[in-house]
This record gives sequence, C-alpha cells and structure tokens, in this order.
Amino acid sequence: MSKYYWGVDLGGTKIECAVMQYDNDRCVLRERLPTEGEKGYQHVLAQIKKLIEHCAGKMGEYPSTVGIGTPGTLDPSTGTMKNCNSTHLNGQPLDHDLKSLLGIPVRLANDANCFALAEARLGVVQEVKPDAEVVFGIIMGTGVGSGIVVNGKVLNGCHGIAGEWGHNVLEANGAPCYCGKRGCVETVMSGKGLERFYREQSDSGDACSLSLPEIVALAEQGNTLAQTTMERLYNYFGLAVASIINVLDPDVIVVGGGVGNIDSLYSKGRDAILPHLFNPVLNTVLAKPALGDSAGVFGAAMLVK
Repeated sequence: MSKYYWGVDLGGTKIECAVMQYDNDRCVLRERLPTEGEKGYQHVLAQIKKLIEHCAGKMGEYPSTVGIGTPGTLDPSTGTMKNCNSTHLNGQPLDHDLKSLLGIPVRLANDANCFALAEARLGVVQEVKPDAEVVFGIIMGTGVGSGIVVNGKVLNGCHGIAGEWGHNVLEANGAPCYCGKRGCVETVMSGKGLERFYREQSDSGDACSLSLPEIVALAEQGNTLAQTTMERLYNYFGLAVASIINVLDPDVIVVGGGVGNIDSLYSKGRDAILPHLFNPVLNTVLAKPALGDSAGVFGAAMLVK
C-alpha cells in the first residue's frame, strides 16, 4: 500500500497537484500547470493528466485514486458539472472522463468544500476547537462560496449543492447575480459587491472605483461613505451568518477570502449576528483560515483519505 494520498485543485487559471503523506499529513510534493481553459474542455483534461504524470514521475509511483477540487458541483442526478464559473466545465461528465483518462477512481468536490475540509482537519479548527463536529467554511472574495464538514467529512447533499450559501437571496430586488436571481449573498458581501455599493453611492459615480482594501482604509480614517459600506457588510454578514447558525449550529465558522481578511468582521460582524440568532449567546467560533492557498489542494487530497 502506498504511503501517499493525492489531490488536484482545478482552478480557473492554474491546476495544482499535491502529494500528502498518510502518517503525518505532510505535503511532500506540490506542482502546478496553467489551466488554459480558453483552449477548451478536452485541453483541460489533458493538462490534468499531464500534471499527474509529471508528479508520478517525480514520486516514482502513480496514484491509486485522486481527489479533485472543482470550481463547481457534480450533479448527482445527471453526472455532469453545474454552477462552474469556468464555464467550459458545465454540462460535462468530469468524473467519468477523468476516470477513463487517468485509469483510476477520482473523487470530486466543490473547491469551497475542499477549503472547509482542509481547515477542519489540518488548519485553524485544530487550533481553536479540535473536537469540533460541524465546521462551516466560507470563502468571501471576488465571489462567495462555502462548504460544510461534519465529523471530518464533506456534506454534499442530494442535489450536490450543500453549502451554497452565496446564492441565498439576502437583499430583495438587489443587484442581479450571474445565477439568475437578484440580491444574493454573493452580490451583497463579495469584494466586488461592496466595491460596487461604494461606487454607486459616491457622488463621483463610476469615477470612484476603489478596491475593498482602499475602502476599509478610508473607513478607518473616518470617511462617511466608506463607513456606511462597512456597516452594510457587518449588518448583512450578521443576518446571513445567523441563518446558517440557526440551521446548522456549527462549532466553528472559518472565513476565508479577501473579505475575510478584514479584522473588524470578527468583532463588529460577530456582534451583528446575535440579534438574529435563536439563542441568547453566541458560542460559535469565527476564525481566519490557517492554510492560505494550500487549503484547496490539501482538501482535495483529503477526499480520498
């Protein structure tokens, strides 16, 4: 039996492979190739195979199975991918095609699920609450994604969409979302959503296109519109996260992505949860991730462990 387990993180711009050691979860090899999705689905499959064969050459062995983190979800009813922002994957039988191409079993999960799994089993959860049963992992960056881990295992759900918190409607008649709805969590609390709100509320209009870090800095300096933008984040974060806690009651919520880097989210954003919570106190731990950009590929590998 091999001493190693393998994972691949299939991203929009890069494909990364990690080989992990069973006995101590240490990463012994990490390699990357560009995704080159503009060249089409078959090319992306070939890039995955090329990367795995390259790593196999370095390791002196080929994996017996591999976990794959994807920018979307495998629909259990159709066996094809859906909800992928890398649109060349949508409608494709990715797991079937990879099994045929690689000649080994593959296990697929959404990249947010992989993030949550890695932080639960290897990352910050082991620091703040190692006995946690339920972990909710959030990626709040350009978009908003999330994943659920229960007793160390990813929760996929019967539609394959467990954890798709980013596409619950948060603001009735809000900004349109690519999913077809309006006012989704993603349109309100993503970095782009907050930047758009600031721009639209500014007297300068489109001429005032500031990045989120710039808006955060202005808020700290007392800028009224920037502070209003931050209050919008805190209030909607409290409302949206409270609904998750009321349903799942997680031990730990890990908040990743660029928005998750905002320190005040863990104080003012946390305070905004309690008014909407079906409990007089908030015991759930809100934590920043510990694994950085390693979480996705490490979590993909853990799908097979």
